Amino acid sequence: MQARINTVAFSGMEVLDVDLQIQMSSGMPAFTIVGLPDKTVAESKERVRAAFEAIGISFPAKRITINLSPADLLKEGSHFDLAIACAILCVMQILPQEELASYIVLGELGLDNAVMPVNGVLPVALKASRDGKGLICPEAQGSEAVWGGLKDIVATPTLLSLINHFKGVQTLPFPQKKQQRIVQNKLDLADIKGQESAKRALEIAAAGSHNMLMVGPPGSGKSMLASRLTSILPPLTAEEALETCIIHSVAGELKNGELNFNRPYRDPHHNASTPALVGGGKKAKPGEISLAHNGVLFLDELPEFNRATLEALRQPLENGKITVSRAEYHHTYPARFQLIAAMNPCKCGYLGQKGQECPKAPKCGAEYQSKISGPLLDRIDIHIYVPPVSPWDIFEKEKGETSAQVLARVIKAREIQKARFEKLGEKHLLTNSQLFGDLLEDAVNLESDARALLINFADKIKLSARGYHRTLRLARTIADLQNENKVLKMHIAEALNYRRTMPEQE
Repeated sequence: MQARINTVAFSGMEVLDVDLQIQMSSGMPAFTIVGLPDKTVAESKERVRAAFEAIGISFPAKRITINLSPADLLKEGSHFDLAIACAILCVMQILPQEELASYIVLGELGLDNAVMPVNGVLPVALKASRDGKGLICPEAQGSEAVWGGLKDIVATPTLLSLINHFKGVQTLPFPQKKQQRIVQNKLDLADIKGQESAKRALEIAAAGSHNMLMVGPPGSGKSMLASRLTSILPPLTAEEALETCIIHSVAGELKNGELNFNRPYRDPHHNASTPALVGGGKKAKPGEISLAHNGVLFLDELPEFNRATLEALRQPLENGKITVSRAEYHHTYPARFQLIAAMNPCKCGYLGQKGQECPKAPKCGAEYQSKISGPLLDRIDIHIYVPPVSPWDIFEKEKGETSAQVLARVIKAREIQKARFEKLGEKHLLTNSQLFGDLLEDAVNLESDARALLINFADKIKLSARGYHRTLRLARTIADLQNENKVLKMHIAEALNYRRTMPEQE
């Protein structure tokens, strides 16, 4: 007696077919799972036995062998539970083998026969849609599966409900799409007194999705500025939301099966390990930079991060993806994020503040700043010094522009960029930070005086080729905020002002 069920395994972001085969024969009762299962899969035997007992089905006193093919692929996760249970029920002729052959099955079983949520339902639904199959999944994630474009979804709350559905005793309703409400960031730019230069830099960063480094003494408002960036960023487009939610689904962070249109904002602590930040580890999970895909990654106290961890950011900052290679696997994760970093100018934090500097100044500043490599700094478009705010500014200054006012300008600048990209035949591009090569030259439309200023300044300070191109992108964004078709001399001058290295001279 044999049966087969379609299920899946995950390899990084990739969803791979797994052919679950079962053989039930006479002999000493045994239940064996082969095909390179990990500990979680091996424990499925006990969860399946308990679920059968909970619904009053006697577990077969037979020799049962489950094979997960291909046998050389490591199988991880509890999502094989439901597929194993369905295979046994097919052999027992309780479920129809022919009907289940057109479905991909995944879900974790509880001891009371409940079908529990698992990671990765959204990418599996997209795969099932491409393969022309249906999907059997937990009820709690049915709305997540709908976003995959499937027309045949069986979202079941329990194993018994699944049996009754295929027996015709009851009909499980088709799940409905859920969309997470776009949450307005309650933190507003108007809450920050002073720091007009930093606010201007933050607006430019938002308009073109540029990376930004803020340097200043403790309490000057660096973290406050970073936390308000999402309040001046437009919501995700439908395509961006789907891309981002696939990553969050694989990582198990997609809540209630809702497609989320809010921009991700990730702020890992500086003691985060390299696998936690870039991905990988024992179970090859997406890291913080992938969870920040299409959103913001805020690194506070930048020099306090491990040097090797920071250097791992070089590739994704250029390519928008990260490739993690280990002896057991080789995975590529999406990682197109906007880096916002903050740091003190030195260990004590008060370099350049008369009467507050430590006795080691300015040597302590040079040592502290050297923890960040030149190549990483070269990949950051905007370097801004955030000075301390005086008590008079705090108590006497009126509130500045609200986030809503700044957001209106950011959206207008992004619409200008989108129209330009469509005209250039590059509809997949979204912001100026993605411009490269000849496309960058075509999009910039640089005035002759502006070009001369850029070349002279680049030669004077020995600006790298990367720095040259990043300055052009930044100047293009500044011009877009002013609704200028050409990049003028003043736009280049402002962009160059943000290319300074480190602020020990401040």
